[in-house]
Amino acid sequence: MFHRTVTFGHPDGLHAGPAWALVDAVTEATPAVRIGRPGERPVPATDILQVMRLGVRYGDPVVISAEGPDAERVLDELVVLLADNRPPAR
Repeated sequence: MFHRTVTFGHPDGLHAGPAWALVDAVTEATPAVRIGRPGERPVPATDILQVMRLGVRYGDPVVISAEGPDAERVLDELVVLLADNRPPAR
């Protein structure tokens, strides 16, 4: 299993828009991906309600982990997505 810690960069926090962008990106990925706050139990990154319940705010550290084929590549892409301070494109 591979892990990355990233500082969350969306100014409005991990609300519906950024959470949906994450879930959408992870749904296309082969590895199983989890997300959480440091020191807390991570949740499946494919479950938008659990992701939003994390209550992540701008500047909070977030730990993402993945296991499976291409896990490191997927995590590298998710780091960019989570650190980005622009709203997701719709």
